[in-house]
This record gives sequence, C-alpha cells and structure tokens, in this order.
Amino acid sequence: MNILKKIQLPTGILTWITLIAGVWLVFNVPDDFQQGGAVKILYIHVPSAKMALLSYLVVTVASILHLWKRSETADILAEAATSVGAAFTAMTLASGSIWGKPMWGTWWAWDARLTSMLVLLILFKGLMVLRHSLDDPVKGARATAILAIIGAVDLPIIHYSVVWWRTLHQPPSLSAGSNAGIHIAGPLLTPLLILTVAFMLLTLYMTTVKARQIEARRRLDALETARMHADE
Repeated sequence: MNILKKIQLPTGILTWITLIAGVWLVFNVPDDFQQGGAVKILYIHVPSAKMALLSYLVVTVASILHLWKRSETADILAEAATSVGAAFTAMTLASGSIWGKPMWGTWWAWDARLTSMLVLLILFKGLMVLRHSLDDPVKGARATAILAIIGAVDLPIIHYSVVWWRTLHQPPSLSAGSNAGIHIAGPLLTPLLILTVAFMLLTLYMTTVKARQIEARRRLDALETARMHADE
C-alpha cells in the first residue's frame, strides 16, 4: 500500500488540472445542431460510464488475484474499486436519464444498454452487501470475489448491447468500430478526450483514498480483536 500513498497527492493534483481544463473547454464548445445544449451532458455521461466499466474490471482482476494468491492487498483493492464503481454507475444512470428526457421524451426506457447498466449497479451494491453480511471477513471476501467474477459477464453485454440489439441508445461515442456512421466533430471531441483522462485520474485517486481507508479500518479492527483476546 506504500505505492498508493506515494501516488495519491500527484494524482489528485493532475485530476484537478485536467478537470478544470476539460470543464473550461466544455463551456466554450458550440451547441450540437440536433441536440443543442443538451449534448454537454455527454461530457459527464460518457466518461462516468467508462469508469464504471473500468472499476468493475479492476474488481474482477483483483478478485481473481485474491482467490489465486490469497492476497489481502488485492481484496482491499477490490473493495475500494467496488465503492468507486458504484458511484460512477449511479452517475451514469442519472446523467443518462437527464439526457434521455429531452432526446427520447422519457426519463427511462428498458433499453438493452440502460438495463444492463442497471444490472451493473445492482452487482456493485450486491458485492457491498454480501461482503458485510457474513461475520467471517475471510468468507465474506471469498464469497464477494466469486460473485464479482461471475458478474463480469455483464461487461461485454454492456459494451456490445448497442451492436447486438436495436436500441434507443446511440452507438459508442469513442469507438472506431461504430457502424452507425456517427462521428464527433473536433471541437466537441477534444473536451471529451480530456475529461475522459480526467475521470480516469479521478477514479485512480478515489480508489487510492478508499483503499487506504479500508486498510486503516482493517488494522484497527485487528488491533481491537487482539485487545479483546488479551483481556479475556
């Protein structure tokens, strides 16, 4: 965990710099010819969606390492990334609903992309509940890791849902393989790329802070347990 302590401050500084630069560019981009000013929700919605998927990928890899190597560090990382991923998934759904109202005329539709993203949020929350529902932390970590690995099947479903099924949701905004012929113009693309980098840094920073908090809590719990046994 020493490396997390070392990168926390520089990551936080870089996060602020890129966020400020990206937001400044967003306020200076022209409105879309079809969506008008509503298109600016794109700059929150797309990066947060990518970070939600990235966070679950981190949870999955860390869970595999925990089961394979019995690594507590990997388990701490999985728990931290779960909390961060849940936040970004909720942000994705909320911003998508706000964007969908003027574009689709409704706050919610049981669209393939939206539904699979909702399943991701349920998975994140389920992992959080399962971990703390078992009295034995070791069993809780193992059960959570197994569920996380099984739940990873939702990631390709989310990513390819707009390709496999006809949906209201637009094709990927930052994908060279988009088959709908949708391209983002330069003035709109630059802030999106910068804010995507900013959200990646923010994800790293939040995960680092959360992981250090979890490590401190576990050390405190271990000391409390040791003290209780010593008093017996």
